[in-house]
Amino acid sequence: MNTSAAQPILEIKNLHAGYGQSEILHGLNMSVFDNEIVAIIGPNGAGKSTAMKSILGLLTISQGDILLKGEAVTNTPANQVITKGIAYVPQTDNVFVNLSVQENLEMGAWTRATGIQEKLNQMYELFPDLKQKRKQAAGSLSGGQRQMVAMGKALMIDSDVLLLDEPTAGLSPKYRAQIFTIIRDIRDSGIPIMIVEQNAKQALGSADRGYVMVDGGNRHEGTGTELIENREVARMFLGGRE
Repeated sequence: MNTSAAQPILEIKNLHAGYGQSEILHGLNMSVFDNEIVAIIGPNGAGKSTAMKSILGLLTISQGDILLKGEAVTNTPANQVITKGIAYVPQTDNVFVNLSVQENLEMGAWTRATGIQEKLNQMYELFPDLKQKRKQAAGSLSGGQRQMVAMGKALMIDSDVLLLDEPTAGLSPKYRAQIFTIIRDIRDSGIPIMIVEQNAKQALGSADRGYVMVDGGNRHEGTGTELIENREVARMFLGGRE
């Protein structure tokens, strides 16, 4: 897509952030525009998940800005960030295992005063596997189905953007493919997505744009296709050769 004239839905500008006095991100710049999936790849320790936690207000930001639809949300507490429209699915501990599928989804609607049933119907349409299992405990589901519950729970708010941290970690190839199909469906439903993912080739293959992070900063950026075809990216992350 041509993003030159559009305003980003989510923008990270010259971000310096970390844990206490330990700075992990060094001048990071990223953006997510409407109608796109943005993939973030890079080696372990590059700061990919740190970037997402910074957006959620979970880390110390010493410099830079985070903008949601042009409004600064830098250092905003996580509960307020979520009410402003940023949905987030962490890599682990992302469902209530003892609650049913439907109870998990209802827990995700904590910011809503009305329209919960309508939103439930939308989630069951987006995740048809969950409708028939709506009374089952989330902990009894497969890893892939639990990930669907986690995404559905996050989307019960009125989301402007969805952040996914390693959504296919530990999943079988079948469920990895299914999750990426659902991610594209979510994008097509009108919710742009930022995804941190170790399955780099699959992520870039589904992404409209992507960023390669190394040592807390930007190393490469481009369309998913451009990054797949980049020789350095292929050598470092995609199993390719120079």
